[in-house]
Amino acid sequence: MINKELSQYIENEIFPLYNRNEEGHGINHIKTVIKRSLELAKGYDVDLDMVYTIAAYHDLGHYIDRKTHEIISAEIFIKDEKIKQWFTDEQRNVIKEAIEDHRASSNHEPRSIYGKIISTADRTIIDIDNTIKRTYSYGKRNYVDLSEEEQIERVYSHLKEKYGENGYAKVYLEDKEFENALSKLRQALSNKTEFIERVKIVVNEK
Repeated sequence: MINKELSQYIENEIFPLYNRNEEGHGINHIKTVIKRSLELAKGYDVDLDMVYTIAAYHDLGHYIDRKTHEIISAEIFIKDEKIKQWFTDEQRNVIKEAIEDHRASSNHEPRSIYGKIISTADRTIIDIDNTIKRTYSYGKRNYVDLSEEEQIERVYSHLKEKYGENGYAKVYLEDKEFENALSKLRQALSNKTEFIERVKIVVNEK
């Protein structure tokens, strides 16, 4: 069980801050990562309060700078004075490092089991259409000079680069849910023409 006072603080004070992010890294994504993190944590001897907190803070800095958001998010966490009442300095440092290590394109393996849990949980493919929507939303927020046709092309190229056969999105723990979703996404990406048409339909749905 998660400490009730901790979860209330995070739900009341931290969750609303995600309104500053684009939809792809907003509160729905955070809640999905929290759920997946806690599921993965069942197989390991870890502190669930720490797992929950890492997932809750991991994308806080995304609206400031997407390219260094993991560092910014970790800084926001470590500077949070209120959070100190629930964790020791050693625990807070582990949480900070796990947040820093979560990024899909990171060039190093996470330094702790906590980093491996958040990194794996953050590779979320709820379903193909949801993944398309998240990627499109991200592009509209961060690549404002692209035409609509270029935005749609970017969705395909980004997902291929991230989740294709040689994609950079790595997981560090066994995760059957992700493996099954990844297999379906790769199958869909194998036909670019059909995938582009799917993107057009998904992004134009109201």
